[in-house]
Amino acid sequence: MSPSKRSVPELMASADPLVMVTAYDYPGGRHAEAAGVDLILVGDSLGNVVLGYDSTAPVTLADMIHHGRAVRRGAPNTFLVVDLPFGTYHTGVHDAMRHAVRVIQETGADALKLEGSTPEVLDVVGTLTRNGIPVMGHVGLMPQTATAQGGLTVQGKDDASARRTLDGALALQDAGAFAAVLEAIPARLARLITERLAIPTIGIGAGVHCRGQVLVTHDLLGVYEGEHKKIAKRYAEVGQVSREAIAAYAAEVRGRTFPAKENSFVMKDDVLDKLY
Repeated sequence: MSPSKRSVPELMASADPLVMVTAYDYPGGRHAEAAGVDLILVGDSLGNVVLGYDSTAPVTLADMIHHGRAVRRGAPNTFLVVDLPFGTYHTGVHDAMRHAVRVIQETGADALKLEGSTPEVLDVVGTLTRNGIPVMGHVGLMPQTATAQGGLTVQGKDDASARRTLDGALALQDAGAFAAVLEAIPARLARLITERLAIPTIGIGAGVHCRGQVLVTHDLLGVYEGEHKKIAKRYAEVGQVSREAIAAYAAEVRGRTFPAKENSFVMKDDVLDKLY
């Protein structure tokens, strides 16, 4: 039986911790929905884990739409959030609105996620939400502009950074965001922000006191061997299993044990005789 998709008000009112994972393709969407998660994020992290970029900055709107469509086909009954990629909401409200409408129309997403809390971003959040497009905010470490933050490092560890993160989350709420991702900030700061906000916080590397958690699926599945990130927990070693399976297949091909009889098709002898 397929799950029933939760609405924005239901997500905001949830007393249980919200579970969100990323997905980037049809099987990823199917697996996430079958596991019963509350939200699926088509993150621009696909640039790193799917497309092989060294950051999220090169990810395009076309990339997000392409992958968002595939995930929606795999998860038609789960609340779907799609990232607006770098540069698509930084050149003014008009461009942001146009790009946002394209993503919603072409992917079937239920909401969009934007990084940051600058006045320009807050203006976009307010415009989108006033026009019926739910927005999830994102503060703390922001991968799209990590270079300006000093790299992929923990944020909010000093007074100024902690205040900026708290104020940013509050401003996103005031602008109309229905939830906020808190990435790579101290757990005590995340707890304070969670207590101060009426909207749900969704943590990644932000401790246990957020109202929800999100992980990159490739991290929790262990798709890439040897990558152990502090902000993630590996619940499987899919990369190792995949490599071993492909190596076993290669060995059987080279040893001529695959394909075996059960993997092959047969024809009648009289048909074969006619070919000679």
